[in-house]
Amino acid sequence: MVTPKQKERIKNKILKIKKGLAADKKQWGGYYHDGSGLRYLPITLYIQIEDYTGGLRYINWFDKNFDNDGGYPVFWFEWAIILFKRNRLVKAEQKVFETYCQNTFLLDKFLGKPLQNLKIAENDWAGSIAYLDNLDYSHRQPNLADFSVWLNDLMDSEKFIAAATRFIELKDKLKNENEPEKRGSLLDQVSLLQNDF
Repeated sequence: MVTPKQKERIKNKILKIKKGLAADKKQWGGYYHDGSGLRYLPITLYIQIEDYTGGLRYINWFDKNFDNDGGYPVFWFEWAIILFKRNRLVKAEQKVFETYCQNTFLLDKFLGKPLQNLKIAENDWAGSIAYLDNLDYSHRQPNLADFSVWLNDLMDSEKFIAAATRFIELKDKLKNENEPEKRGSLLDQVSLLQNDF
């Protein structure tokens, strides 16, 4: 739990980041360059101060300005938290599955479950365990208790299990497929799976 003083400092940090992003856009003639990744920081800060409405506004802005951004797993996970907290459950489910597709261990790590799908290669972004060593979120955090219950139920659902199983099958096929046309087809199937969740 953050103190009022800490909350004020975090709000100021968010404002400073937003100003930095605005200056970046101005410098690059109306486009964002953001080579330092400032755009990823505010969502974490909004969660720290439990300002989920501000966080939702931020992710809407992010989606508009960085619609092709590949992001990274914890960022999509944070995005799912914000959506859940603002009762955007269908979109939250999609972000949870997107998180899973980017790192198959993150959700289990958050929930304190044994890590699944260990057969995925360690050098595969989707299967990176080392990436999670510094995960700042846990099912034990009081402010995430409701999200944890919902996430656990989602992961136990037939829909999630079927999609996750299919994703692992496709990733396994991709590892052994070198022909460009077949790889392209498999990648299209992965993309469809994510979009249709």
